[in-house]
Amino acid sequence: MLSPEMPCDEVLRQQILDDNELLDTPADPYLDTLVRVVREVFAVKTVLISLIDHDRQWFKSRIGLDITETPRTISFCAHAILDTQPLIVEDTYNDLRFHDNPVVINNPQIRFYAGQPLFSEEGQPLGTLCLIDPAPRQLSDKQLRLFIDMAVLVEGYLKLRHVSAQTEQLRAALSREQRKTMLDPLTQLWNRAGLDHFLPRHQQQADELGLSLGVLFCDLDYFKKVNDNHGHAAGDQVLWETARRISAAVRPQDVVTRSGGEEFVVLLLVHDAHELLQIAERIRNTLSKEPVETDNQPLHLTISIGAALRSAGEPPSSTMKRADQALYQAKGNGRNRVEFAH
Repeated sequence: MLSPEMPCDEVLRQQILDDNELLDTPADPYLDTLVRVVREVFAVKTVLISLIDHDRQWFKSRIGLDITETPRTISFCAHAILDTQPLIVEDTYNDLRFHDNPVVINNPQIRFYAGQPLFSEEGQPLGTLCLIDPAPRQLSDKQLRLFIDMAVLVEGYLKLRHVSAQTEQLRAALSREQRKTMLDPLTQLWNRAGLDHFLPRHQQQADELGLSLGVLFCDLDYFKKVNDNHGHAAGDQVLWETARRISAAVRPQDVVTRSGGEEFVVLLLVHDAHELLQIAERIRNTLSKEPVETDNQPLHLTISIGAALRSAGEPPSSTMKRADQALYQAKGNGRNRVEFAH
């Protein structure tokens, strides 16, 4: 195995990557949608948006792979960022750089790899969009051009995100080390600690903007049966896909968290109960309209939701409790429904 070299301007590259505030951040529904489309277009098992950090590669978005990062020393993408053109490995078994790499010999058993570097505004390679498959293959000239175009879309979105107000707020609110402790490794959502952090901030924002704090408690119906009948690996896939669908159903400024188990809590700034319930129904519909694909079979799932709107002067913790109570009502009234706490 050949370990990747360091770029000649690695210190500058790493500094720009850190300044972009991409590492150890929650999943992004737009990037998740893009990697899903790329996988469908190229019919590969795995698509990643990989960022090359000091001693690891960390996946900002992924589909077809359960882990969130690998050591940089075994990273194909760390090789890819050394050039401006795509790195194409048609068969790792025939490539002296990779034939005995641990991710070739063991899971995910990479045989085919294609990685296109993603560049910052300053022209520094931050990571790659990459295709991975357990079978050797080739890309036609047309496919290669399309792959590069897809990477341009990813790169452009990352640049826009860097200058967005949301990124500025994130930078001001949390250090990178804090973010690491607030991310759920399975779903790449904020965890309970993240929820506790953002709850008072969202209340403050609501007051400043003349809006109301809305809270949605979302709980998958009969999730225990998924683990019992299909195994915990399928259960993890369901939780990962549920996180993707909830994030896609809400707005960029909303905070989506996994508070534990199969329960997700969403914090929102809304004008009234009608707006809150519209978003809640959108979440419910996105779970029930299409089955969740697992390695074994598609699973038809539903979700129950409790909604609460903060009353004037009410502590946010009380709003949370009322949303939780509304969730229990939704479960008791037949599941796959939204209940509002009056």
